[in-house]
Amino acid sequence: MECPHLSSSVCIAPDSAKFPNGSPSSWCCSVCRSNKSPWVCLTCSSVHCGRYVNGHAKKHYEDAQTPLTNHKKSEKQDKAQHTVCMDCSSYSTYCYRCDDFVVNDTKLGLVQKVREHLQNLENSAFTADRHRKRKLLENSSLNSKLLKVNNRLRSNHCFITQFCCYFKELPAVELRNGKTAGRRTYHTRSQGDNNVSLVEEFRKTLCALWQGSQTAFSPESLFYVVWKIMPNFRGYQQQDAHEFMRYLLDHLHLELQGGFNGVSRSAILQENSTLSPSNKCCINGASTVVTAIFGGILQNEVNCLICGTESRKFDPFLDLSLDIPSQFRNKRSKNQENGPVCSLRDCLRSFTDLEELDETELYMCHKCKKKQKSTKKFWIQKLPKVLCLHLKRFHWTAYLRNKVDTYVEFPLRGLDMKCYLLEPWDAFSSLVLVGSGHYTAYATHEGRWFHFNDSTVTLTDEDTVVKAKAYILFYVERQAKAGSDKL
Repeated sequence: MECPHLSSSVCIAPDSAKFPNGSPSSWCCSVCRSNKSPWVCLTCSSVHCGRYVNGHAKKHYEDAQTPLTNHKKSEKQDKAQHTVCMDCSSYSTYCYRCDDFVVNDTKLGLVQKVREHLQNLENSAFTADRHRKRKLLENSSLNSKLLKVNNRLRSNHCFITQFCCYFKELPAVELRNGKTAGRRTYHTRSQGDNNVSLVEEFRKTLCALWQGSQTAFSPESLFYVVWKIMPNFRGYQQQDAHEFMRYLLDHLHLELQGGFNGVSRSAILQENSTLSPSNKCCINGASTVVTAIFGGILQNEVNCLICGTESRKFDPFLDLSLDIPSQFRNKRSKNQENGPVCSLRDCLRSFTDLEELDETELYMCHKCKKKQKSTKKFWIQKLPKVLCLHLKRFHWTAYLRNKVDTYVEFPLRGLDMKCYLLEPWDAFSSLVLVGSGHYTAYATHEGRWFHFNDSTVTLTDEDTVVKAKAYILFYVERQAKAGSDKL
């Protein structure tokens, strides 16, 4: 909306020395010291937390209005209203008197100048941090052999770390060109915008999470972008975790294909040799960090039962969706007596076993030149760095969708994949995260297991984890001796 209060509220110099040190997105509230959702007052440059934290930014505005209730207020008091503030993470501007986000500027363009200054501070802080890390590596006294040993010891989780660090170290979104040069896109309640960047908001979210705050983080800006580009997920109703994960990875991959902030995708990938574009799974003809970490390749073999002609097709994948075999569907807990326990191996075997296609799936044989009965079999030609296994927890009948509540036994480490692979592999994985249901998760860090449940994280143990009814399982590649085929 067009705010009429900017001229009386925006009083600070764009490059004010009163701004705190460090990156604006990590500035702390001057009252409660929270670094979550910092807002800077454009009248006095003081920093306070947003209304969804402790609301000190709004209280700062309300306290400043008390003298203005006096009819004999001075002209100076009338000008300094502390009404307008700026989000230090998204750089959007908000007016408390209008109770809405602001799209206009002062005659001198002070709002945009402050915005650009904050963005420069943010970029400088990230650049300085990257230089500091590189300097530490350059000055390290460890020789290359010791570094290789350490890398092998850390390999259990290094690919997840690489995936996160790739996004964290991307530069912030570059200012746009053309008629809006020097301006960025800012979202308001009254004005939509199609020029949103999922990569940018994902980057900001990871940066906020990795700051080590003791409080829960609510990725509101990421929600907005997700709702904008994925209409199916709009609103606050419960959604399927696997479906959301696939949409998220697919859109990140799609956006990264065209490069980011003027830097080509291949150039960014080559900064780290372990994520170079070569020898990586390609989806839609391109390789990104998404396919480099989560991408694998399936070989689909179809054999005509009449003439024996074999057809092979190679399909890239980011995850494998596994059916729970029907003979196990009544087994709802590990200790239940009726029947054997279903294991992850049973689900993998069902996925890769030879299958005769039914009459509705007749194969068009090029040799017979007509549709014939055939068999189908999947092989895994290439394992990804991070293997994502989705257990299908819903079963469709003619009219209903039934939840499959079967307990599936899964290993916490050492998943053996050699019997599902087309060729032997040297590198294998250990479990990192297991989804329990749709809305909570278990994850391991430095040998300890944690339970993530909405805004709380609690320490747990392996006995509790193995009893969970897994929905999504992640296994991460680890270095192993040649001839070993375990994940």
